[in-house]
Amino acid sequence: MIWFTILLPISIILVSLAKASPQKVESLFSMGLYKLISQPISRITGFFSISLFEMLFYSFFIFIIIELLHLLKALIVKDGRKKILLNLFIRISTVLSILLFLFVTLWGLNYYRMPLSKTAKLSIENSSIKDLEELCNYLIKEANDFRDKIQEDSKGVMKLPQNKQHIISKASKGYINISEEYPVLVGNYGNPKIVLTSRFMSYAGIAGIFSPFTIEANVNGDVPDATFPSAIVHEMAHQRGYAREDEANFISFLACSANPDIEYKYSGTLLALIHSMNALYKIDIDKALELAKQYSPALKRDLAAINAYWEEYEGPVERTSTKLNNTYLKANDQKDGVNSYGRMVDLLLSYYKLKILH
Repeated sequence: MIWFTILLPISIILVSLAKASPQKVESLFSMGLYKLISQPISRITGFFSISLFEMLFYSFFIFIIIELLHLLKALIVKDGRKKILLNLFIRISTVLSILLFLFVTLWGLNYYRMPLSKTAKLSIENSSIKDLEELCNYLIKEANDFRDKIQEDSKGVMKLPQNKQHIISKASKGYINISEEYPVLVGNYGNPKIVLTSRFMSYAGIAGIFSPFTIEANVNGDVPDATFPSAIVHEMAHQRGYAREDEANFISFLACSANPDIEYKYSGTLLALIHSMNALYKIDIDKALELAKQYSPALKRDLAAINAYWEEYEGPVERTSTKLNNTYLKANDQKDGVNSYGRMVDLLLSYYKLKILH
């Protein structure tokens, strides 16, 4: 059993090699080995209606509880204490070594692939505040237009026309359409799944989570209807090997925009609008407030509902989850941590200049 700990240094070596050669990671792993192993795994796990990752998470949690009990026993008893502690150390080291190795070889190396801007031929360049204002103005008009065609509930907030499982079944349409222009997004994967403990995910401030061990896109089924479609497509971007959060957000925008369903178009545009306006707020708050006056009353209601939903779940669990996620992102070379989500705006600006203005 102890021999499995050799997987730890192997994982570290693989990551070091990957950091040194993004081109090889892109060609050999992301567009090669990963495509070969991830799609069959995803289709197999996709046969199950429940999230296998969620079950594995519970199992791992139980394992931790059992090991803590063993540790408590070792601290209480005197006879055989060293043996208990040694066995405990070996078991934990073995499990963690195996999990890290599986994470790296099944999916984690995607963090070190070529940037999407390179493979999608989107030139990232310095943009002026005027460029950002024009992007925001464009997204506001698009969001207002889409919102006029969206169903509402009794409070005047966006309401999905079908149940969320049915909405999930339509998610792949956008990827099928957008992959004609961006072949790197081609893929045949299992459908995303709504986790059973969605409410807990809300307390943790999580809209979705991707499982690199089962290649499952898991989504929080309790999030507001306006953000649900884009959250689905975001996790599907991770399924396709795009690990960076900023790129997954941008891909979500692309795939939602290419989806024939108006709910997806609106949700993707809303995602892009929120990120772009947040960026403008940081640079020129007066201009951002001026542009926000163009929001339609319906759009304002949706944004207020989204803010109210997440504010309800703010607390120690959400703050702890954010810190853990921040640490995880930095550990995988997203050096700005959670703030790296803001880089989506650079991709949006490039896309806007290339596809919309020309």
